[in-house]
Amino acid sequence: MEVTRRGFLKISGTALMASGIGISLKPISAYAKPLKTRYAKETTTICPYCAVGCSIIVSARNGKVINTEGDPDHPVNRGSLCTKGGSIYQLSVNKNRLDQPLYRAPYSDKWEVKSWEWMLDRIAKNVKKSRDKSFKRRNSRGQVVNRTEGIASVGSAALDNEECFIYQKFLRGLGLVFIEHQARI
Repeated sequence: MEVTRRGFLKISGTALMASGIGISLKPISAYAKPLKTRYAKETTTICPYCAVGCSIIVSARNGKVINTEGDPDHPVNRGSLCTKGGSIYQLSVNKNRLDQPLYRAPYSDKWEVKSWEWMLDRIAKNVKKSRDKSFKRRNSRGQVVNRTEGIASVGSAALDNEECFIYQKFLRGLGLVFIEHQARI
């Protein structure tokens, strides 16, 4: 007797059904738990790790992040994320994350907790001091340049085009000429 492929499948299926190992044709009920993102507000953001610009959906409930996932509607990543982007949930939900500014005085070996107001004032004073110290009104040829060569900036891939534009204007307003961006390096 010669057995064809179709015949073999029929015989195998019948044998499985007869032995009780096969597929049951009885109706079944499916039970599903509610999604953990139920009633959460979804917001899209851009992954801060590299210059690719993958979109991430952040789900939050009562001001707390409860889930992050790739955005399937975004043309760059179409829902997929690398290992860094996939672990971005840990940026906000992490018991080891600092939630207040720390300051270490010069020559000190201890960190001190400071307020945001104190820290931002300190940064502004240091930027002003460095800018004033290194500001040049004219170059060696006598041309007006109005620039500072004592401060440099390396931008972040986490900024979108509009934020980069504003940041660039801010830096140029200070007189910076050494401006670089991570996406170009």
